[in-house]
Amino acid sequence: MASPSQPTVPSDSAPQRKIRVMLVDDSVLVRGLFERTLLESPEIEIVAKVSDGELALKALESRTPDVDVIVLDIEMPKMNGLEALPKLMTIDSTVQIIMASTLTKRNADISLQALNAGAKDYIPKPSSMPDMMSANDFKRDLLEKVITLGRIRHKVHLKDRQKAEGTKVEGKTQVQTGIPSLEKKSAPITLRSPSMVRPRAIGISSSTGGPQALTAFLKDLPKSITHPIFITQHMPKTFTTIFSVHLSNNTGRLCCEAQDGDRVEKGMVYLAPGDFHMTIVEEEGQLVIRLNQNPPVNFCRPAADPMLQSLSTVYGPAFISVVLTGMGSDGCEGSRMVVERGGSVVAQDEATSAVWGMPGAVAKAGLCTKVLPLDMLGQGVAHLVL
Repeated sequence: MASPSQPTVPSDSAPQRKIRVMLVDDSVLVRGLFERTLLESPEIEIVAKVSDGELALKALESRTPDVDVIVLDIEMPKMNGLEALPKLMTIDSTVQIIMASTLTKRNADISLQALNAGAKDYIPKPSSMPDMMSANDFKRDLLEKVITLGRIRHKVHLKDRQKAEGTKVEGKTQVQTGIPSLEKKSAPITLRSPSMVRPRAIGISSSTGGPQALTAFLKDLPKSITHPIFITQHMPKTFTTIFSVHLSNNTGRLCCEAQDGDRVEKGMVYLAPGDFHMTIVEEEGQLVIRLNQNPPVNFCRPAADPMLQSLSTVYGPAFISVVLTGMGSDGCEGSRMVVERGGSVVAQDEATSAVWGMPGAVAKAGLCTKVLPLDMLGQGVAHLVL
């Protein structure tokens, strides 16, 4: 198991310079903990620490060099995180913002609003300082998100620099600028034939960028598809309770936070609750949802792999796995089992993913029938299902 100072992020995308982070929190103790945790990574430097949204705006406007990632608290005096978010993005539309909040229903709702407004991710703060000091999972989560999103911003800026400093192609001659090229020859993705059996259920895995992607995908999925849909979104408890309501309100589909013993019904969307793995089993001829608190898988609970493995067991070839944007590789081993049992796998493409970790893992492993942009995923899955 990786230590908190060694988050599992791809090494081939290491940036040319350090990731510059601004911490925005009205608690000196919390800012100090965030700083100590982040400085465990040699890739990170803290360039600003402020106590409210107004000071964050002033700091971002005056920062030279730029800020790559902002960890932004929700509850602060003068200007809170949700108020500061759009103003910060007006100053720099490419800065990567991670919302930080304690696990309350109100803060969960605000965090989801912030994601819709442009924040890239969220970090749930443990409820007390002693808990925070000893929470290795929290520290690992913070490091992984800051490093991954910081590297993404470096790539965006490198592309902008290449354009600004005149990388040109005249005929077949490229003018060199001294800036490393991002045009890497990636191995072609091998696609598989779809299952010979029409799916009777859909399983979806997602993480960073997932709330927005899930909403868009479920809205685009034709209403004629009434198969049960099972979702594992990497999200803490309380957040999943609120998010299930958001999905119901915004997609026109009935979504619930799954409970242990729920009977699987057509037309329902079941969301794995935070801190529980969701599995589906057959009991006395009826498919039933079972929740457990077995150890985290891929550092996650809920994790996608246990869900997909259970679904492939009960549905066999009549199942389709959809892997959306997210960090890491959760969902890859579960999707491998789906393919081994004759089912199909579809992944979101890199261009439309906030982070092409989870969908990239299944695509590169050769498990996919289709790799599609987000706005084509609904119809792409419908072609396989209907």
